[in-house]
Amino acid sequence: MLVRAYRLTDRLSVTILKSAGLVIDETLAGISVVWQMVWRMLRPVFRLLALVLLAIVNLFRRAFGQGSVAMTNTMARRAARAEIDATIVEDPLKRQNRMLSLLTVGLLAALIAVVLWATSPSRGGTPLQVAGAGNAANQLFVPTSEQPVQNQNTPAPAVLATPVPTATPLPEVLDILGALAYTQHEKGQTDIWVVPVGSRAPIRFTNDPADERDPAWSPAPNDRRLAYASNQDGNWELYVHDLNGGVQTRLTYDLSFQAGPAWSPDGLYLVYESYQGSNLDIYIMRSDGSEPPIRLPGNSALPDFSPAWSPDGRRIAFVSWRDGNQDIYVFNLDDQVVSNVTNTPNRQEDHPSWYPGTDGDLLAYSAFDEGFEKIFVKPVDDPGAVAQVLSFGHAPSWSPNGSSLIYTVSASDGDQIIASPFSGAGAMTSVISVPSGASGVVWTATPLPAAVINAGSLPSAVTGQLYVEQVSELNQDPPFALSNIGVNVEQAVLSDRVNDSFIALREATLGRAGWDYLGRLDDAFWPLERPLEPGIDRRNWHMTGRAFSTTRNSIVGFPPPVEVVREDRGVETLWRQFVRVADDAQDGQLGEPLRNMPWDFASRTGGDVQAHDQGGRLKTAFPEGYYVDFTQLAEDFSWQPMSAGDDWRANSNSINFWVFYRSDGLDWYTAMREIYAEGPLINFAPTATAAPVTSGQEAPPTAIIQPTEAPPTPASLDSTPEGDSQPASDGG
Repeated sequence: MLVRAYRLTDRLSVTILKSAGLVIDETLAGISVVWQMVWRMLRPVFRLLALVLLAIVNLFRRAFGQGSVAMTNTMARRAARAEIDATIVEDPLKRQNRMLSLLTVGLLAALIAVVLWATSPSRGGTPLQVAGAGNAANQLFVPTSEQPVQNQNTPAPAVLATPVPTATPLPEVLDILGALAYTQHEKGQTDIWVVPVGSRAPIRFTNDPADERDPAWSPAPNDRRLAYASNQDGNWELYVHDLNGGVQTRLTYDLSFQAGPAWSPDGLYLVYESYQGSNLDIYIMRSDGSEPPIRLPGNSALPDFSPAWSPDGRRIAFVSWRDGNQDIYVFNLDDQVVSNVTNTPNRQEDHPSWYPGTDGDLLAYSAFDEGFEKIFVKPVDDPGAVAQVLSFGHAPSWSPNGSSLIYTVSASDGDQIIASPFSGAGAMTSVISVPSGASGVVWTATPLPAAVINAGSLPSAVTGQLYVEQVSELNQDPPFALSNIGVNVEQAVLSDRVNDSFIALREATLGRAGWDYLGRLDDAFWPLERPLEPGIDRRNWHMTGRAFSTTRNSIVGFPPPVEVVREDRGVETLWRQFVRVADDAQDGQLGEPLRNMPWDFASRTGGDVQAHDQGGRLKTAFPEGYYVDFTQLAEDFSWQPMSAGDDWRANSNSINFWVFYRSDGLDWYTAMREIYAEGPLINFAPTATAAPVTSGQEAPPTAIIQPTEAPPTPASLDSTPEGDSQPASDGG
């Protein structure tokens, strides 16, 4: 055992000495002249260490009673050799190469240390918001020494920290950045919103209880003025808001209607539409309001509206009915000649917008075509050219550099503001999603001031809901009753689920039009036993207590109280009602003039064969005066216009311009079950689809349904049972 211990000790000592010698050799080889001097100073220390190791070996030898002369001689020889090698001068070139290698390794180590320090999550900093950016992805991180000291009890961060998300690059079509402004209609009221391009956080820019619309950016570089129309002072006037100073200036002072402003290229003038002398015309005024407005020469007796100023400053595009249909015209300020650019009798164009570049004269506009609203682009100097269809959408406007167009696309769940490339690269991009009712988006290359972004969105002037349905659910089948709505009609009741919205709509119409248009109706609720006119579907929404019909004869008179405009959307024909405001409010304080020619139903019986076959035609004379868009008002209160039946051209009973209903997502039978028990509706119950019969099996017997003996009535209209003094619920 002792021999084995001596041998093990011997080997361990040799290994230690060899390792120490190897480390010393390699260290000395990579040191410069300066380090050699240091080494000469430290050499006695290493000799001392060697002597200590020899002493340890001698102790082991004495402890086990025998020595290893060979081991001692070997260690002595190695110590002498180390001393001799240290005095040998190394090759200078070899020393220089080793020094450069060491310097490279040191630089790499320093670089790694700097990277680790810079990316450490424990370093403090404060985010600096970039002007014009609206999301966290567009923030810079600036280090600061004024960071709070962490509490010593705070747990250390995890080793694997959550990576910081990188900013999503903007699509090419939005590279020009800047800001957008658009009109948003919600809760029966219209405001102007702004949003930095690239942000998904729009800012409500106006919030007066009245309406603001038709925004237009000033064209001057670094100028942040926004012109728009508003009725905040009692009638429609023009205003300019300076975003730099936050100052709003009223430009027009006239009881008549003014709207639709557009800037001249130098920013010194505004062109707009104004209703004076019982006609809607184009006017020009200085943008500071220092001079009275001037009517554009060459105006006709028919409406001219939606003006747009060309980039060269010498032409004005506008919409007019002067040739019997709604076309886009251009007025030349030099020779004062008006030319028809679109000239399409079967299409009604609107919202012209000039291409901003000087190397091409193009107009973008929108129009209904084959039942859908589309974006068109057409050269101004070639009226015979076929307009290019860009996309589906409404009211286009060019990007500041003309590389793309921006417009609104409406859907059932809201609107999308879309940017589509025209002459530049990129793909069609959704800029922002907004609620239904967005229109008139315009684009400026000038970013929004930091003060506007930091102030954030203004609160809505409309607090709460336009109406509240106070519903009393009955503890029986059917669960809801019919409630009185207090109007002049045979069955003056509607479902308790919708009666409050109708009452609120009636009050709103009275305030907007100045007279009680809904105080008298042709129809409200229809009992099941009611005889139906020819061509009327038995499953009629009047039977659900969720529909009402305005007075059909309201379209007759001089002037008639109501004008109806036809709208073909997809495969459906819809109608839009415009209610004429009261005679004592025909000075501009209520409503606004019409822009669309109404439909002439009387012409179908006037001997015009074509009008008879087409269910009528457009009127030939434009109505004068101020009107309220009742269809829009009804939609604000959740009442939808009924589309015309497929046979409306031949069957006057299915025209349906007078019908409004609220389905709230219910099908007809489910709506009926809210006010009828299942028994009375046995003949209207949905028919179940029979399962296929497998060969060799008998078909199940078919149930025979007997018709009811007497027409049923809703529970709320039944006579009170004998002995029950509780009346039927009258609902909300």
